[in-house]
Amino acid sequence: MSLSTIDWIIISLFFILTMVIGLYSAKKSRSSSSEYFLGGRSMPWWLLGISMVATTFSADTPNLVTDIVRNNGVAGNWAWWSFLLTGMLTVFVYAKLWRRSGITTDLEFYELRYSGPEARFLRGFRAIYLGVFFNVMIMASVMLAGIKIGGILMGLSPVTTVLTVSVITVIYSSLGGFKSVIYTDFFQFSLAMAGMIWASIYIVNMPEVGGLSNLLNHPSVIPKLDFVPDFNDMELMVPLLIIPIAVQWWSVWYPGAEPGGGGYIAQRMLSAKDEKNAIMATLLFNAAHYALRPWPWILIALASIIIFPTLESIAIKFPGMDSAFVKDDLAFSAMLSYLPAGLLGLVIAALIAALMSTISTHLNWGSSYIVHDFYHRFIKPDSSEKELVSVGRISTVLLMIFAAIFALFLTNALQAFNILLQIGAGTGLLFILRWFWWRVNALSEIVAMVVSFLIALTMEFYVRDGLLSHEKLIIGVLLTTIAWVVTALVTKPTDRNVLIHFYKTIRPHDMGWKPIVAEGIANGVITNENKKTGRLSTEILMMFLGCTGVYALLFGFGFLLYSNMVCSVIALVVALGSGLMMKKLWVNIE
Repeated sequence: MSLSTIDWIIISLFFILTMVIGLYSAKKSRSSSSEYFLGGRSMPWWLLGISMVATTFSADTPNLVTDIVRNNGVAGNWAWWSFLLTGMLTVFVYAKLWRRSGITTDLEFYELRYSGPEARFLRGFRAIYLGVFFNVMIMASVMLAGIKIGGILMGLSPVTTVLTVSVITVIYSSLGGFKSVIYTDFFQFSLAMAGMIWASIYIVNMPEVGGLSNLLNHPSVIPKLDFVPDFNDMELMVPLLIIPIAVQWWSVWYPGAEPGGGGYIAQRMLSAKDEKNAIMATLLFNAAHYALRPWPWILIALASIIIFPTLESIAIKFPGMDSAFVKDDLAFSAMLSYLPAGLLGLVIAALIAALMSTISTHLNWGSSYIVHDFYHRFIKPDSSEKELVSVGRISTVLLMIFAAIFALFLTNALQAFNILLQIGAGTGLLFILRWFWWRVNALSEIVAMVVSFLIALTMEFYVRDGLLSHEKLIIGVLLTTIAWVVTALVTKPTDRNVLIHFYKTIRPHDMGWKPIVAEGIANGVITNENKKTGRLSTEILMMFLGCTGVYALLFGFGFLLYSNMVCSVIALVVALGSGLMMKKLWVNIE
């Protein structure tokens, strides 16, 4: 494809505005590491919530949704819709606990909650594993999507694409730190959503598609429209809906939806002004992430079924594309090739915005681990704030360089990436319970991490074709859970003084902390004031009301697009009712 002058102007303006916003917000970042990595813990909920959504709106996300819809229909999205339960659990149970901790990164949690060399090992190991290796691979996979977009829509070579995106992103990320990431996220997400909505409207109304009504009544599209799988087809119902809702959401470590919160979601909760802003930020994120964002992608994916009914039809459209890359996810980029001048430039800028917002977050998040949880903790504890900021900027640049290089060779390392990504599978229940059960210790986490990793290797190399993917998941979750629970029960607990300090600082619900609370009260360390922990039952009710409201909003918009006005009104009324009930109960969780 060849872009018009107006397309190049729009793309160039996007890069300029991103750079200006990023550098403008960099004024205070050099003052301290808290400013550089957490924005001085003064960020408002609405800005943090939008930043979370922007980060999870990666350039490869529309490709993934397109692949899901073309193969398993709209109902296939339950593979990630199910993580709303994790998100709402974080909103109403964990957000205030994270903000209450006062830590700088979620890895600092290990030495707040655990004791001994095991705690130090966990913090140091995960700082390097997550901060460097995991982050580099995540950024490289996102960059790979950018390489495909640049190659198909802009005619750019992989090296040109990588260099352009890397240089601009690393400049504002390294100089401006967290605030630059947050402010550019807001601009980039606004642009990304505007571009996707406009593109979906144009594509649906193309003569080849014939408008929304014709799209939804096309024989090839009708079987893909259901919101849930056919209950009579258990071969689809089990992996597409039952397993995600019953097992996956609480058992799998998934970036952006970690059980109990974590990663860059925790970073944003820790940077909030207060506990209320932390809760509101994660609530906004989950509502926008699951209810507002998917439909433009879904409509484009459904339209692609008409325009490109087979992989061969995509290959014919792009004869120069390597056949190894011609998969269903490529249909999204193929559909964008029909956009007119101007709109194409806007959509390409929107996709670049999604790409850069994800990368900038991972750069700052990964750098915070390297600086705070490795360099300052183990290498040079007496570092000045100025030195920590400098190390943060250097590590940001190095992470970007490694990710850019790795992206150019990613197709040769895909299997290794998938294995490493599964290292946390089955550990989700531990991440949920470690706040509420005093017997969970550092060895429990180490055992869970090792066992889940060994199971992932076994399933990949020795049981590759013998079991279905959801069967592998259930076996992994069961074995990992047994391993870490037994470890927690038979090994030495965390030091009592550390546990008492943790309880006093965090004030979790005391049902799993009774021996620690009793000892703390006996020693005069814990008072009744420390036991004001809210109501867990109310928080769980709020979680389910939040899930009901967001799912109702998601399907309400869907029914509206399907022209099913009765169901749309019912769903939207349910969403409104859930919201009003949550508002009424809110006072009981503060």
